[in-house]
Amino acid sequence: MAASHDDGEQLDELSEINVTPFIDVMLVLLIIFMVAAPLATVDVNVDLPASTAAAAPRPDEPVYVTLQADGSVALANSEIGVEALPGALDEATGGDPEARIYLRADRNVEYGELMGLMNLIRDAGWGRIGLVGLEMVPGS
Repeated sequence: MAASHDDGEQLDELSEINVTPFIDVMLVLLIIFMVAAPLATVDVNVDLPASTAAAAPRPDEPVYVTLQADGSVALANSEIGVEALPGALDEATGGDPEARIYLRADRNVEYGELMGLMNLIRDAGWGRIGLVGLEMVPGS
């Protein structure tokens, strides 16, 4: 099939595929995925090891925050109020926001309470939070 101009001149057929629209669509999709990928990540940085994984090396003086079944919070081995936790963490880590905080919670603590405590620690400036659990031996 041939096309013609207004002046009656006949044009030859084009047998090549026009890939420009295809490239435009692919570039738009690439930009969409580049923008959407960082949004798909989790805001709370938590290291969750598999239950059968080997224990990770611990620092010399780990900072443990414990949420007990009754809702009370302890830093290391001393009970502390939730409102005093950011100041106590600052003192325990020497003001280092890159220090890892190990969070332990009783099995009977509600998930919402645990997330509230994690958010409090994260909002206070510590983004490296690790969850502590019991190590299970495979096959037991």
